[in-house]
Amino acid sequence: MTFGIGLAIIGSAVAVIFAGIGSILGVSMTGQAGAGVVSEDPEKFGKILVLEALPATQGIYGFLAAFLILQKIGMLGGTVPDLLTVTGWQFLFAALPIAFTGLTSGWLQGKVSVAGCGIVAKQPKASGKAIILSAMVETYAVLGLLISILFIFGIQI
Repeated sequence: MTFGIGLAIIGSAVAVIFAGIGSILGVSMTGQAGAGVVSEDPEKFGKILVLEALPATQGIYGFLAAFLILQKIGMLGGTVPDLLTVTGWQFLFAALPIAFTGLTSGWLQGKVSVAGCGIVAKQPKASGKAIILSAMVETYAVLGLLISILFIFGIQI
């Protein structure tokens, strides 16, 4: 295995790990806040669950970027070519947009979702507004994923 392949694999790992950490932080803090709301009114569980699920998507985006890298370098059922070191660096850098936007937006989307739990607790009919506020943060993870995908597809092997 070449150094280039190693760098590409590190890139895929970075995408999953950092975006996953963002989702872990966001989902856990929303779950904690949501548990308090649901303990007072179990009927609000469905609305809270939506708010908790929103920050989970960043981890999925990181997984998708990693999958695309591994697919492109032939690690998933293909023949793994000898990658030039510079190509390995390209894959590593291609993973960074989703890694960092996933980390920060997952964490911060969790904070907005926690605030949304307060909206659901006090005004359940306004839960759609809480979802929209939280989804706005998601936009930047989507942009990070799109840039990572463009970079990955632009790399010539």
